[in-house]
Amino acid sequence: MVPKDADNRYDDLLSGGVPAASEDYSLEEILAEFGAGEEQRLLRGTEAEETPPPAPPQPRRREAAPAQAPAQPRRKEAAPAVPAQPEPPEAELPPAPRPIPLEEVVGSTVDAVMEESREPLLKPRRRRGLFSRKPMEEEETEELYQRPPAPEPEPEAEPIGPEPDLVDVSEACRRESRILSAPLPAAAVVSLLPAVLLAAETYGLEIPFWTGQVKNQCLVLLGCLAVVSLLARRVYLRAFRLLSRRRCSSQLLAVLSALASAADCVLYLTSQARSAAMPYAAVSCMALTFALWGAAREGEGYRDTFRAAAVDDEPPYLVTETERGACKQRGAVRGFYTTAVRDDAVTLWQAVLLPVVLVATVVFAGLSSLGQGRGADFLLNWSAILAAGATFALPLCWALPFSKLARHLQKTGCAVAGWSGAEKISSQRRMILTDGDLFPPGTIQLNGVKVFGEELGQAASYAATLARCAGCGLERVFDGLLRSEGGRYQEAQDFSFYEEGGYSATIHGETVLLGTASFMRKMEVRLPGNINLKTGIFLAVDRQLAAAFAVKYHAAENVDFALRMMRRSRVTPVLASRDPNITPALLKRKFHKGVKVEYPDLTDRVALSEAEQDRGLPRALIFREGLLPYAEAVCGSRRLCRAVRRAAGLSFFASAAGTLLTSYLAFQGSYDLLSPLALLVFSLLWTAPVLLMADWTGRY
Repeated sequence: MVPKDADNRYDDLLSGGVPAASEDYSLEEILAEFGAGEEQRLLRGTEAEETPPPAPPQPRRREAAPAQAPAQPRRKEAAPAVPAQPEPPEAELPPAPRPIPLEEVVGSTVDAVMEESREPLLKPRRRRGLFSRKPMEEEETEELYQRPPAPEPEPEAEPIGPEPDLVDVSEACRRESRILSAPLPAAAVVSLLPAVLLAAETYGLEIPFWTGQVKNQCLVLLGCLAVVSLLARRVYLRAFRLLSRRRCSSQLLAVLSALASAADCVLYLTSQARSAAMPYAAVSCMALTFALWGAAREGEGYRDTFRAAAVDDEPPYLVTETERGACKQRGAVRGFYTTAVRDDAVTLWQAVLLPVVLVATVVFAGLSSLGQGRGADFLLNWSAILAAGATFALPLCWALPFSKLARHLQKTGCAVAGWSGAEKISSQRRMILTDGDLFPPGTIQLNGVKVFGEELGQAASYAATLARCAGCGLERVFDGLLRSEGGRYQEAQDFSFYEEGGYSATIHGETVLLGTASFMRKMEVRLPGNINLKTGIFLAVDRQLAAAFAVKYHAAENVDFALRMMRRSRVTPVLASRDPNITPALLKRKFHKGVKVEYPDLTDRVALSEAEQDRGLPRALIFREGLLPYAEAVCGSRRLCRAVRRAAGLSFFASAAGTLLTSYLAFQGSYDLLSPLALLVFSLLWTAPVLLMADWTGRY
């Protein structure tokens, strides 16, 4: 059995040499003495450095035990302890360590960590540019970010010169065309006279005062050439007028051919050194006649064009070019004359190619005459080569197709502003068509209305309001229903189009939807199962079906004919419809199945339909309603451009081929093969295709 003194000594060892009854420690004191981590020891070291060293410790007195406790022997202390009793005076005992709360330790640690984070260990590298680590210079930064981007250059507006009154212009063109057309029959008869005489002589017919009479033949040819030149004096004026503008034209080659032939006839009568070949005056007479015919037909074309344009100072519509094709817009006359009087493609091409042909005729004539030691034959060879180079078809390439189209368009109530206008509206081979073009007024009808929990007048008011906001062809249909019900339009807010085929707006705080059945299903509006309308329009208020309208679309015959015309001319319709029912599928059901249209997305359709309200430069004028005049203007312009380009290409090829062929025959001295009649037939054969192309222009 352990004695009591031993038990007391065991307890003293556990308590650190102080009896348990007299020692009581708090949690803070225990942490302050033994539980501090490394952070607390660091803080204590920092405080020890900052505070002065404490006074040397003095021996600590032991308090006497209570009187009732038995006396115990004195023993050695195991470790100093912090007594819970009041401390002795400062003179006798050292100050006890101040307890540090846990919150203060944590706060000091956080402050130290934050202070270390503010001082980076390494100095950051400098950025060198926008995508590098070096900061940019101040000047470069200002230049890059502060300078606004340069605006895109706007396309320069097409200049419009001073324009006279179209009535005066049409009257002037009428007088000019009459002056040019009046001498044409006489010039044709006089030109045919030497051709008939040469043909009769070739087939062995004997004609008095002609057959075998060389001088009489030369005098007749010279007289015919003089008469034709007098009748075609306008051709001379036109040729030299274009030459003053630095334009080499087919009229100039015809005039030079006539002058060279006349000089050759005189040389044939006066010189013995010239060859015995017949002069080419007959070919020159025919070239002047064709040049006069071309000028007269061009005058007729401008007369019909300006006569149609002068009908009204404010025509209903005009046709202009856009990025997506030809577009019919609100009418305006200003700019039509400036566009119409510009040079056509044949004139521009002649100004580039015919100088080469003219120089070639002079060079080849010199080589075939002077180069062969036959200088007296220079005029003979030059007149032959010029007559072949100034082919009869060149003056007709633009004049005949243009006059043919202008006369046709005048009858249909429209006019095209010359080559420039026709080329601009037909170059992209597209036409923008709206609801009114495909289904004009009267072709959309309302066959019935069914109301679901809503008054008919209120439903008609909502439907008419949304149709007017949409600007589609249904506006007329619902406007008639609204008038019959005595309703009125409402104020709509937040109007929107939907790609699915409908519209939405807010009216009196209610969400109103108007569109097709598929649109209603996608907008989660429940439809009755017994309603089957392919072209029906449905009205919903707050996602609840309010009314169903049975709409019927009728196909107009002139619209169907216009669509067929566009298909034959390879002009693609661009469908810019706002009516959700007017889709390519509806067009194939209502019109011929071969109709093909370009159907852009909703944003483009709305933008293209809004372009109809603009006013661009008039490339063509339309004075009648419907799609047919619009289609005839665009399709006719496309046919005109195609015919002119093909005819011009064929004529230039004929000019080059004739120049080379006659030069070769003249160089060889084969005047039997290069007879005036053979050259005349050669030029007429090249003219026949141009006549066919001109007639094809007005047939579509």
